[in-house]
Amino acid sequence: MELEKARAPGGEGCLVGVVRIPVKIVAVLIVLPVRVVWDLLTAFARMLHRTVLGPLGHGLRRLYELLLLPVLRGTGWLIGALFKLIFYWPWAGLWRYVLLPVGRAAYAHLLRPTGAGLWRYLLVPLWEYGLLPAGRGTAWLLVSALRYLLVLPGGALYGYVLTPVGHGLRWLGRGLAAGAVWLAKALFVWPWGALWRYAVRPGAVGVWRYLLAPLGRGVWAYLLVPLGLVLLAAWHLAGRLSRALGRGLVWLWRWAVVRPAGWLRRHVVTPAGNALRAGWAVGRHGVRAVHRQAIAPVGRAVAEVWRAVRLSVREARADVRRALFGGPPREPARSQARTLGSNTAVGDAPGPEVSLNKQG
Repeated sequence: MELEKARAPGGEGCLVGVVRIPVKIVAVLIVLPVRVVWDLLTAFARMLHRTVLGPLGHGLRRLYELLLLPVLRGTGWLIGALFKLIFYWPWAGLWRYVLLPVGRAAYAHLLRPTGAGLWRYLLVPLWEYGLLPAGRGTAWLLVSALRYLLVLPGGALYGYVLTPVGHGLRWLGRGLAAGAVWLAKALFVWPWGALWRYAVRPGAVGVWRYLLAPLGRGVWAYLLVPLGLVLLAAWHLAGRLSRALGRGLVWLWRWAVVRPAGWLRRHVVTPAGNALRAGWAVGRHGVRAVHRQAIAPVGRAVAEVWRAVRLSVREARADVRRALFGGPPREPARSQARTLGSNTAVGDAPGPEVSLNKQG
C-alpha cells in the first residue's frame, strides 16, 4: 500500500518522478538549443543548395558544355590547321612535288650514266693496264731486292756462324746441367740415402724387433689382460649390487610412500573432497538466492530509471519542436507511461505478478 501511494498519478514510481524534472531541465537548457541550431543550419544549407548552389552549378555546367567546350574544340582545330598550313604542308609539297622528282630525274639521267661511263671507260682500263702491272712489277722488284739483300746473307750467317755457336752453347749448357745435378746428388741425396740405408733403418728395425715388440707383448700379456679381467669382474659385481640396491629402494618406496599415500587418499582426501563439493553446492544455491532477492530487483529499477530518462528527453525535444514549428497535439505522458510491474499501459489490465524465486 505504501508503494502504491508513493507512485505518481500516471503509474510511475517516485524515483522516476524525481529524476524526470532535472533531466527535462538539462535537456531544455543544453541539448535542445544545440539541436535547434543544428536543425536551422541544416535547413538553411538545404535551402541554399536548392535555390542558389544547385541552379548555379547546373548553369555553369550547361555554359561549359554549350559554349566553352565548342570554343575550345574550334580553337584547337584552328591551331592544328594553321600549324599544318604553315609548317607541314609547304615542306611536304616541296619535298613530294619538287625535290623528290628532281632528284630522281638527276640520278636517272645524269649521275647514273656519268658514273657508269667513268667506271667503264676510265677507271677499269686505268686499273687493268696501268696500276695493276705497275704494282706487280714493283712487288717483284721488292721481293728480288729482299732476297739478295736479306735472305742470302742471313742464310750464310745462320749456316756458318749462328749454328756452330748454338751447338757450342748447347754442349756447354748440357755439361753445366750435368755437373750441377751431380753436385746436388753428392750434397743432398747420396749422404742422406746412405744414412737411411746403413744407420737409421737397421737401428729402427733392431729397436722394434728386440725391444718394442717383446715389451709390448709382455705388457699386453702380463698387465693389460689381467687388468681387463679384474675390471670385468668388478663390473659384474657392481651390476649385482646395483640391482640389489634398486630392489631395496623399490620396496622402501612402496612401503614408505605408496601404501601410506593410498591409505591417506582413501580415508582422508576423498571424504574431505566430498565435503568440499557439498559445501560448494550449498554456497552456489545461496549465491543464486542473493541474486534473485537483491541484485535482480536493483537491475530492473535501474533499467526503469534509464527508460524514464530517455522518455523525458524525447518529450522535451518534441515540445520544443512543436513550440517552434507547430504540429498536432501529442498524447498525454500518463497514457504513454509504463508501470514497474507490467508491460501494458496504465489504463489496461496489469500483467501477472511473478515471484522472485521463479524469475531467478
